[in-house]
Amino acid sequence: MIANYTAAGWEIITQRAHGLLAAQIAANWSHSVRSERWIETLLAIAEHDDAQVELERDNLLTPQGGPVDFKMKVFEKRHCTQTMDFAISKSRYIALLCSIHLDFVYGKECAGNPEAAKFIQEEQKLQKQWRKELGLSIIESIKHYRLLEWCDALSLLLCQRENQPEGRTVEISKGPDNKPYQLSESRQGVLTVTPWPFETGKFDISFEYRIIPQLSFKNADEFRIAFCKAEVNFRTWTFSKA
Repeated sequence: MIANYTAAGWEIITQRAHGLLAAQIAANWSHSVRSERWIETLLAIAEHDDAQVELERDNLLTPQGGPVDFKMKVFEKRHCTQTMDFAISKSRYIALLCSIHLDFVYGKECAGNPEAAKFIQEEQKLQKQWRKELGLSIIESIKHYRLLEWCDALSLLLCQRENQPEGRTVEISKGPDNKPYQLSESRQGVLTVTPWPFETGKFDISFEYRIIPQLSFKNADEFRIAFCKAEVNFRTWTFSKA
């Protein structure tokens, strides 16, 4: 989950809500990026974090009793295995993109984590097999993945409130065209991306979040109860080229 500390309490965005926001962003990209596997690409972007179901896990709290933000977590084989089980049950192409993403997220941990290193090595072998079966080169598969990574990065920036005020820019990532992109807020609630990568000149996106006033919890069950009782809110952003 994404846990932001605010004056009103903890602002909680689930990993699945973040994934859905990433897919909304992808759906607005220039149509030139779309391949014959466009629906599968959107599904991979929307569902790349679907194995993170906060209410089904017990490792939800820090030692101080606050909610665990996703950045605090390290490699978890159960999560990674479940991610790939979900993905391969849909298609090899979705599995390929999700596998590359796990490599991107956890590859740096391999040096000090034998379990992570073994998992990533096995995934890289599967990636080679799936590319051959799908008729994709490494360059093509990385290009498709870069759209997922870019939309994931922008979604995380928005969910973590990392967009900067007063027109200041923040780097998003390199897109499928290998160009760097910057995000800025031109005015309250209105964002722009430079260079502009989207099909239309203006569109809206939104995501759900919950505010939990309680700052610490005795255990995961207490947090789950507070989460389920919390009112669901919506945050909407307008993207505009102008």
